[in-house]
Order: sequence, then structure tokens, then C-alpha cells
Amino acid sequence: EGAKKVHDFLTVGAAAPLQEAAVVGLNFPQSYYDGLTELYTHKRQVFLDGLDRIGLKHTVPQGSYFVMVDISDFQKPGMRFHDKSDMEFCEWMIRTIGVAAVPGSSFFREPVHRYIRFHFAKGDDRVLEDAISRLSKIHLLQK
Repeated sequence: EGAKKVHDFLTVGAAAPLQEAAVVGLNFPQSYYDGLTELYTHKRQVFLDGLDRIGLKHTVPQGSYFVMVDISDFQKPGMRFHDKSDMEFCEWMIRTIGVAAVPGSSFFREPVHRYIRFHFAKGDDRVLEDAISRLSKIHLLQK
């Protein structure tokens, strides 16, 4: 009975505090949202410029702070990750490169394993530049 009650409140009542928060957010001045847009546009550009510099193919998000990076170049025959999943690639990256990503297959209904997902809503430019610096080692360590 207790679990059922908690389940009911979590599924039915969860939106109530979110709705109250949304009302507060709707009353923020436009300058608040303009500042957020500017901040995240800048962070996105810092991260995408870094990915471009090191030659990693990626999407260009239009309304999110997530970037999908195509790892299919690392999954070709003769390469270390041939026949390996995006999950294994992400695990390798954490251990070897020191950067975490989420396997892209988590976001596809189809069995797609060629993408990993990063987000650029981290700290400041130094954090993003450090991640790019670490990611630049991928090509060197891949062979």
C-alpha cells in the first residue's frame, strides 16, 4: 500500500511543483533569457570549435546543450573499436582519455552505436578547453 501511494503521488502529483516553478520562470525578465541564450551559445561555440580543431564529426545542436559525436571512424575494420559498441567506447574514454560521454544508443529506438553524447553546460571555458585537450588524444591513442 505504501509503495502504491508513493507511486501515485510521483506519477500524478509530480507536475505540481514543476508547474509552480514554471510560473516563477515565466515572470523572469526577458534579459534573463537573453543572458542564458548568450551564455549557452558561447559555450556551444567553444566546444564545437574544439571538436572541429581535433577533427571529430559532430552534430550542431539548435536548442539543446547536447552534442552527438560520430565515432564510426573508430569502428572501421582494423581499428581498435571494430565490432565494439558505443558503450565500450565510452568506457574506454573514461579510463584512457578522462572524459565521460553517454552512449548514443540510449537515445535511439534502432540499434545505432555510432554516436556518443557530450554536453557543454559545464563550468566555464577552462573546463570545456580541458575536455577538448583530453579529447585531442583520441586519434593518437586509437591506433
